Amino acid sequence: MTDRPAAVFRNRLATQGRSLLWLLGWMLLGLALRFACLSDKAPWTDEFSTMVFSLGNSFRTVPLDRVISLSDLMQPLVPNPNASAGDVVQTLLSESNHPPLYFALTHLWLRLFSPDGGYVSLWAVRSLSALFGTLTIPAAFGLGWLAFRNRPAAHLAALLMAVSPFGVYLAQEARHYTLPVLWVMASLACLLATVRALQTGKVPALWLCGVWILVNGLGLATHYFVAIALAAEALTLVGLALFQLRQGKFRLNAGWRRVLAVGVGTLLSGLVWLPTIQGTQESELTRWIVRRDRTGLAWLTPLGQLLSGLVSMLYLLPVQAKPPTVAYASVLALVGLALWTAAKLTAGLRLQVQKTPDSVLLLGGVVLGAIALFLLITYGFQRDLTVAFRYQFVVYPAVMVLVAGGLAALRQREQRRVILLVALLGLLGSLTVLANLGFQKTHRPDLLAQRIRENTRFPALVAIAHRTHGQTGRLMGVAWSWRSQFADGPEPRFLLAHQESPRAAIAPSLLSAVAPQPRPFDLWLLNIEIPQRPALLRELAQQNCTVLDDGTEDGYRLHHLRCEG
Repeated sequence: MTDRPAAVFRNRLATQGRSLLWLLGWMLLGLALRFACLSDKAPWTDEFSTMVFSLGNSFRTVPLDRVISLSDLMQPLVPNPNASAGDVVQTLLSESNHPPLYFALTHLWLRLFSPDGGYVSLWAVRSLSALFGTLTIPAAFGLGWLAFRNRPAAHLAALLMAVSPFGVYLAQEARHYTLPVLWVMASLACLLATVRALQTGKVPALWLCGVWILVNGLGLATHYFVAIALAAEALTLVGLALFQLRQGKFRLNAGWRRVLAVGVGTLLSGLVWLPTIQGTQESELTRWIVRRDRTGLAWLTPLGQLLSGLVSMLYLLPVQAKPPTVAYASVLALVGLALWTAAKLTAGLRLQVQKTPDSVLLLGGVVLGAIALFLLITYGFQRDLTVAFRYQFVVYPAVMVLVAGGLAALRQREQRRVILLVALLGLLGSLTVLANLGFQKTHRPDLLAQRIRENTRFPALVAIAHRTHGQTGRLMGVAWSWRSQFADGPEPRFLLAHQESPRAAIAPSLLSAVAPQPRPFDLWLLNIEIPQRPALLRELAQQNCTVLDDGTEDGYRLHHLRCEG
């Protein structure tokens, strides 16, 4: 009899040991996927923002309206040993529209790495996001355990997070998305723990409420869109209060008063950023998400984009492969997979809601609340948040844990086959991301640099219409790719022709910079607004500049001209 407690303890210890080994395996798998080929893809505009601001440098040091060299254009990418985290915050808040926490952390992180050829290391700047992305795997395990009190569900949440194509995509961006995912997961954990206390008649601990406020504040200091996740949590709590009120069980007791205190504390932590947010509502940096001209079927586009983003959290196939037949077949296959998975999840969640109703309803409420807010902002305020899949990071943790709970609850006979298939398809999706056949960078300066190289006979001048540091980043992408791909031969020169607005005339500044250049040379015009093109091309024709090509190249509108004497 005396050996039985010891045997139980040994069995429990062995079970926990195996569980930790499995979790370590999921983490290693996720780590490998997130760090594989990390610096292979050329950086795009937003990543240059991260690099420049995290170094404590400014885009405003790049000269405008005059021809400059490649090294002049890339000067803000040179590490500044005298820059401090304070410089990062000050420069970011004066030139951009993002909160500073992630950039300050990246600044400290980059101190651990040496420059690459005199410039900031792309691998280093992306590795912090990849590291945070890896940490979402054990966080998913913890959130899954807290939600369902079930080890298989927790492990499944970790496994799905490890192989998630969407997760790998976010982790390989040198941007502030994986860190706020962690903050959202921590906030969801506080939500679950608080509601569990309320449902059992207990008062949420003061330390829990304090941690909740802190986590929410840190989330808002990392990315403003965390507010959508927090608003979805608030809507879910309002729904719970209304449900209790309808049953006659709601009392504004000490527990609910502490929940209100958390809401007030979170609101105060967000008000700090209100002046910054107000200053960017109609700025050039946010104008690209404004959609006021939808007609016909275009009204359905946001719904398709939203559903596509949700599906990509689990699955992805080569939807950006060059043969169109492969891309179309991949889309059709994803539609079929989504419908099959929805059916399985519906069955699983019906079972899971019988075991842990509060967790299923809370996570489901957060998911539905966030989706409703996305659609409200997109259709009601004409700010299309669905146009960029990455913004769905706010709902990503709740979706993954809810999916894990649903799949884990399936009947034992079919559970393993379904889970194995979902995990393998998720792994295939992650490999699709690594192969650059899905979630390609929004802009492909590497392809443009190659096109310029192959079609230029004389010295090249690459000019872009400039309004914000976004256009500087686009041009930096060309310079970075040129430096990375073509070590031999002359480097192109560059020109940032400034416009105060899309309608402002660009011809005078561009023509005055082009006129004195030695002939012959090849002129590449990038992203000239449609109304500006005819007059500008006529003026250039008077300077003996002939159009040889026009078109697009993955995020760039271009005109190739040859200017001769």
